[in-house]
Amino acid sequence: MTSTNLKPELEQKSQAEATKKTTKQKHPSGDKRFKVLDITMKRNQYRPDSLIEVLHKAQEAFGYLEEDVLLYVARGLKLPLSRVYGVATFYHLFSLKPSGDHTCVVCLGTACYVKGAAELLDSLDQHTHLSPGKTTPDGKMSLLTARCIGACGLAPAVVFDGTVAGKQTSDSVIEKVTGWLD
Repeated sequence: MTSTNLKPELEQKSQAEATKKTTKQKHPSGDKRFKVLDITMKRNQYRPDSLIEVLHKAQEAFGYLEEDVLLYVARGLKLPLSRVYGVATFYHLFSLKPSGDHTCVVCLGTACYVKGAAELLDSLDQHTHLSPGKTTPDGKMSLLTARCIGACGLAPAVVFDGTVAGKQTSDSVIEKVTGWLD
């Protein structure tokens, strides 16, 4: 090669290196939300005991825990996928499916159950045609249950979009969710 042929090639390399230095590195998937997970895992020094914190951050970033996100976390923390999946399914806070625009969580703890939570759930099922853990086809509402929300003095309690409502009746619950579905 002559020096005249090398000169344009060297200029291209130096321009590419300069561009590389000035632009931020992107995640290989192209999804910037994975960068949030990378930062969280790095801050926790990729320790396996930071799994719950990383899953919280993943759900905050993605809205729910998709299979590829669980796999990414498992690889990043060097944990078996079965353990990551086990933690994600054990805790009520984590969701493996996208939730609806609105969420209705019926408490099925002992106090709520004794005071009629099962009837509330049956009424919701009849009115919305949703079983617990499901979302309406249009994505407007998700119906969930919880073992106990810690509001036993308000039994039966229902959580509407993060707000606890106590001493609920079938009529009050149906009235609330009807507004969401219209």
